[in-house]
Amino acid sequence: MKPVRTLIVDDSASMRATLKRMLSADPEIEVVGMAPEPYAARDMIKALNPDVLTLDVEMPGMDGLSFLERIMRLRPMPVVMCSTLTARGAQVTIEALRLGAVDYVTKPSGTPEDIERDAELLCEKVKAAARSVARAGPQRLPMQPKGSAGARGDTLIAIGSSTGGVEALFSILPSMPEDSPPILVVQHMPATFTRSFAERLNSECRVQVVEATNGAAVQPGTVYIAPGGLMHMELSGGARGHIKLRPGDPVGGHRPAVDVLFRSVAPLGPSVVGVILTGMGADGATGLLAMRQAGARTLAQSRETCVVWGMPRAAKEAGAVEKEVGLSAMPEAILKACRAETSKVGSV
Repeated sequence: MKPVRTLIVDDSASMRATLKRMLSADPEIEVVGMAPEPYAARDMIKALNPDVLTLDVEMPGMDGLSFLERIMRLRPMPVVMCSTLTARGAQVTIEALRLGAVDYVTKPSGTPEDIERDAELLCEKVKAAARSVARAGPQRLPMQPKGSAGARGDTLIAIGSSTGGVEALFSILPSMPEDSPPILVVQHMPATFTRSFAERLNSECRVQVVEATNGAAVQPGTVYIAPGGLMHMELSGGARGHIKLRPGDPVGGHRPAVDVLFRSVAPLGPSVVGVILTGMGADGATGLLAMRQAGARTLAQSRETCVVWGMPRAAKEAGAVEKEVGLSAMPEAILKACRAETSKVGSV
């Protein structure tokens, strides 16, 4: 197996050296070059043809976002963004993921143990990016008409996503009608990022998008993004109940976990639609299976349209998926599932 040829782009010489040391420690990764700014990176991409780019979000000359937008328009390739855990870093990283970056890592810092953990995560994400499908930003999908979820007043939608999920959600949610059933979303993301993510999505959507808060009443026409980091998100009190944020250990390495959300809505049976989108790993597979066994409709993003076909694959192999749907058809399929009777799910 050939090593993943990686180009590092960062304006800090010390950070370039740190990233090179981390990546070079993995025998499955080869650092083929390092660039201090985007113009040098442009020439090195042409000369070296790397498999993956790691890109600093903020650099002099041409900023990382402008460079990323140009890359994804002219030569789509897997890009992993290097960000800081600040409000500004969160906003820029969310925009980078919307534009088509595969994933992001936070810049290494802290104790030796922290840096070792950062190194493992960086290598994992670079190798996953090499296996991903690069895409030039979200699709502009047709607006679904008001009333397309049907007349039932007790329906709810639960969505889980990870790598590639930001771009997928920026494709799906702006297409949803303003009277959509409530939508609960777990997207794997750090605590400092989810509020910026919700605010950026809200600016694009007819539905209202908010970062979920404990005790918030679940209302139609609203999307609730699980806050990252410290709590799991559950539904309590039925389809028109409220959000419950609870502490707990990571489940499958994730907090919040898709599985926790899905298991909490499974008792709603045919009143809930479960959707598993692009992402690494297997989070959501067992929860989606519980939903299906309880009579819920369950959809998974198709392999061809996933950035990383990990979570949908695990759900499919577990027998949790009734139908695989391409990204461009997902909004219509979700709303059709909201209208469907349990016996008609297979026709979604």
